[in-house]
Amino acid sequence: MTLRIGLVGAGANTKLKHIPGFQEIDGVEITAVANRSRESGQKVADAYGIPQVFDDWKEVVNSHAVDAVCIGTWPYMHCEVTLAALAADKHVLTEARMCMNVDEARQMYAASQQSDKVTMIVQGGFYLESEEVLLEMVADGAFGDWLEIHANLLSGGYNPEAPLHWRQRRDLSGINIMALGIAVEAMQRYAGTEKSVMAYGKTFTTERVDPDTGQSRAVDVPESLGVVAELQNGATAVYHVSSVARMGTGGSFELHGTKGSIKLSEGTPWVALEGDETYRELEVPAERKGSWQVEREFVDAVRDGTPVTRTSFADGVNYMMLTEAVQISMREGRRVELPLD
Repeated sequence: MTLRIGLVGAGANTKLKHIPGFQEIDGVEITAVANRSRESGQKVADAYGIPQVFDDWKEVVNSHAVDAVCIGTWPYMHCEVTLAALAADKHVLTEARMCMNVDEARQMYAASQQSDKVTMIVQGGFYLESEEVLLEMVADGAFGDWLEIHANLLSGGYNPEAPLHWRQRRDLSGINIMALGIAVEAMQRYAGTEKSVMAYGKTFTTERVDPDTGQSRAVDVPESLGVVAELQNGATAVYHVSSVARMGTGGSFELHGTKGSIKLSEGTPWVALEGDETYRELEVPAERKGSWQVEREFVDAVRDGTPVTRTSFADGVNYMMLTEAVQISMREGRRVELPLD
């Protein structure tokens, strides 16, 4: 039987990844879309041959022509749409970040546990080609016990005249800050969850013009963030995230253990194993190279019952918990213990 997908939100990543990803899979059809406006939804439908355009996302969720819902909105809608879709007996793939806060994440997870439908979060896309091989090496003890983890996500550029972006608005992005959640999600796969966290954030341009209204509006999401965390396994993790570092090292990771190290930099995986004096590029066999497979993995989970490994709602709760702890630490100027109550 054909698996019929309904789209709630069809922004940049949905058009770049999800629509072509689903449409190239045999036996999968995108049957409906609802976007921020009827006009924008119709443009997407015309461009990609989607037969039904709805004015309201609830019509997608409740459509008899939809078996699974792909949520491509900003985080402020993820929880509400997910709960409605599961209540309507639909499978759910939701865009990252999972939702607005830990309370919503827990609601989504609880609803998923009470349903037999597949639930999945779009994964962060760091170093997918080498991840499977590296995670196998970690599981085999090649790097020993983790001591230090460092993640640098420094990008963007200082431009106080740039218009307000939705990621700079807490009413749309919630507690999520720049690429922190993506980095934490990835590192939790390698090293597990956190025990405590301290954080400091800074906003350099405190007001920007909202392109929708033409009016000045407060920027309430930091442009620079530093996080120091202790992991449950005793390692130290340091995250530095910035949207004002034009010449910064975006997406650079180092993991150092008692036996070896991993360095992920400029798209290349490097390893130094016990006895090595320097890093060497990791050779990943062609047949084991990973790639973006979000849509296919979701379809396989629905059709064949394949377990969701990147990224489950349980994983989402974990990285949302760290993200909320960061907000508490910034607001109250203290160390925050995890997991949160």
